[in-house]
Amino acid sequence: MVKKVLLIEDDEFIRDLYKRQLDICDMFTYAFSNGADGLKSAQENQYDLILLDIMLPGMNGLDVLRSLKQNEKTKNIPVIMVSNLGQESVVKEGFALGAIGYLIKATFTPDQIVQEITKIFDQHSQSAQPPQAKG
Repeated sequence: MVKKVLLIEDDEFIRDLYKRQLDICDMFTYAFSNGADGLKSAQENQYDLILLDIMLPGMNGLDVLRSLKQNEKTKNIPVIMVSNLGQESVVKEGFALGAIGYLIKATFTPDQIVQEITKIFDQHSQSAQPPQAKG
């Protein structure tokens, strides 16, 4: 079954790179450059996973995550935070808000990000236990 991934990333180069890698791995990837548009898409469509940057223009990733988890339609979509921010407080807040993973962009190649997403899909199909932070 083909998975639908919502990618919310403001850096055009990284967004295109991640989207290309996810598409190569037979995932339908819908990409947005800001939190408000990504959140709107999440509320209007059905996604299997959201890959969410923290530093976004306007509505930041933590605000998007908070809104996703407060909405009945989107609260159960697994969210992986991606950022170059590695501060413990930001990581903790992401998990407290409901993220199932946290990847530091600088330490993961696009291929490795796809591998992590694939692992999460595999884990979610086998178990209800969320994966731990990586990076």
